[in-house]
Amino acid sequence: MASDLDRTLIYSAAALQLSMPDAEAPRLLCVEVYGHKPLSYMTEKAAALLDELARSTVFVPTTTRTREQYGRIHLPGPAPRYAICANGGHILVDGVSDPDWQTEVARRLADECATLAEVRAHLVATADPAWLLKERVAENVFAYLVVERSLLPDGWVKELAAWADPRGWTVSLQGRKIYAVPKPLTKSSAMDEVARRCGATTTLAAGDSLLDADLLLAADHAWRPGHGELADSGWRAPNVQVLRERGVAAGEEILSRLLRASARRTGR
Repeated sequence: MASDLDRTLIYSAAALQLSMPDAEAPRLLCVEVYGHKPLSYMTEKAAALLDELARSTVFVPTTTRTREQYGRIHLPGPAPRYAICANGGHILVDGVSDPDWQTEVARRLADECATLAEVRAHLVATADPAWLLKERVAENVFAYLVVERSLLPDGWVKELAAWADPRGWTVSLQGRKIYAVPKPLTKSSAMDEVARRCGATTTLAAGDSLLDADLLLAADHAWRPGHGELADSGWRAPNVQVLRERGVAAGEEILSRLLRASARRTGR
């Protein structure tokens, strides 16, 4: 069972989308602190659901975050045996990156796409300092920009995607971040490897962004929230249930659906 984290299970204050009257808002649990300040949240109900899920299934947090960024998150329940970081660039086993998987990822990237150096140089050359806040490389496998969304020109991300596609890279805009990720670097390939190691016969998944699409398609059953890149584009697939819930309420509903699906599979 593999799930994206940011804007799928955990939410920043800006992404909570609490539309109800303040007096009716759910109680929230902080699951990440950054710079000595609370950053990411779940509802308390979602936290209880995740605790139950993690105790009854092989739950695999699956994120584009680097290992360091993932390490800031403290999810409810027992520590996951497996986690997927850097969009599939690392499989953590009991918190340690698996060296065999690192070797396999490096081989695929070398064989199938343009180099990180070429893509990074293009990003730096074409980004405008008027809206570029930061330029970063993650785990030496992909690059991203942090931008001022209100100043980002219409069409710039599409132009970048058109340039990147024939070079074997994909582009995704999530919040203030523009990701450039090699096509062979996928959450689905890492999920398949974890499933192989666990002997899993059924896979469940959840996610909200373009970088989650392959993960959802590879799962037997999957869910996406009513917000995010996939929702904005109207993306659908036969094995993916589209939820109407948005924001932190979607995280709660996703966990409820995952738990019910798992229970049906195990006969609980």
